Amino acid sequence: SSPAQKLVFNRVNGKRPQVLPQQVLAPEESYTLAHEENVRFIYEAWQQVEQQLDGSRSGDSACGPVQYVEKNPNPGLKNFVPIDLEEWWAQQFLAKIENCS
Repeated sequence: SSPAQKLVFNRVNGKRPQVLPQQVLAPEESYTLAHEENVRFIYEAWQQVEQQLDGSRSGDSACGPVQYVEKNPNPGLKNFVPIDLEEWWAQQFLAKIENCS
């Protein structure tokens, strides 16, 4: 069985889609050049880490990042499931649309 498909919402040119009536929309977010540079730097650095992790898993690299694994896991976190932020934002987006229609 294949995993459930996720809704993915990509912004066009970094702008939010104009699907809600104007009076309901929050003011447009404005980002400074420094903010955009920081986001780009973190994104690119994380992409490098992920590539290096993938390479070390397949045996391509002898050194590189090491993924942390707890030696003695906390039993209280045995059933912990991390939140999927993309899915959560998609649900919030759809809920806003349903509430406005």
